[in-house]
Amino acid sequence: MPISARLDEETEELLFKTAAALNTTRTEILKASIREFCQRTLEKKAKKPYDLIEDLIGEEFSGKGNLAKDGETILREAFSRNHDSD
Repeated sequence: MPISARLDEETEELLFKTAAALNTTRTEILKASIREFCQRTLEKKAKKPYDLIEDLIGEEFSGKGNLAKDGETILREAFSRNHDSD
């Protein structure tokens, strides 16, 4: 399906250089770029809330008996530690 897009000079030059470096067509570069961008975007959108904070939660079994009672405090501390390390 033919699609037309207007590119600024910088993007057009980048497209030409990339196609030449890979010895392929500009169309192939555009198709691959669009495919990769769209797949990455859809994967991010499909993530569930747990997936977004999974690295903050830790092990399935923490060994702590106070998770139900102190869960909010524990999560806030984990968020704080993760934020401080950035």
